[in-house]
Amino acid sequence: VVFGGQQLTYAALEQRSRALALQLQAQGVGREARVVVALPRSLELIIALVAVLRAGGAYLPVDLAHPDERLARILRSAQPVCVLAQGQDRERFPGTPVLVPAQWHTHSDAALTTAPAPADAAYVIYTSGSTGEPKGVLIEHRAIVNRLAWMREHYAFQPDDRILQKTPATFDVSVWEFFLPLISGATLVVAPPEAHRDPLALAALIREYAI
Repeated sequence: VVFGGQQLTYAALEQRSRALALQLQAQGVGREARVVVALPRSLELIIALVAVLRAGGAYLPVDLAHPDERLARILRSAQPVCVLAQGQDRERFPGTPVLVPAQWHTHSDAALTTAPAPADAAYVIYTSGSTGEPKGVLIEHRAIVNRLAWMREHYAFQPDDRILQKTPATFDVSVWEFFLPLISGATLVVAPPEAHRDPLALAALIREYAI
């Protein structure tokens, strides 16, 4: 994973996501449990998403640009076990435990003893609510794997490829950007926050990293 001047090897991502997954399990995250992820694009966002899945839970991305009322309605509906967010956003999730990156465990020698099953929930994305109350759409692991396995074969992705992640995590299109490089052994290049609004910045990233 590459983000600006930072990078993670596969070994480092495995170690850090496993440590956080174990920490999440200790918080009560397991099969069908929801974890709200309220992080901008960053190395921490990638670690968080992988860790939630490895813990057996389903990640629920939220957009911090939305008003507090919408966030509160989502939390009431989803009943998440905890929230992964930056310290300055902690107060936006009253009544729900918040784990900030500075609190995340980064190393553990313990092994994960559970693995998600194909029919288990992998992520939940809430609709815009244009017809009334926002509704959470739950996607199972088998649906993601089916899509990713097809894309990997159809487009012949290889470990020397580089894939750009630029779609906000609250949109379904982001899912293949996050995970297709990781199941292909490729490099995941993460665009800066808000870069998806700047075509020139994206074009420069594509050139710089040979996407």
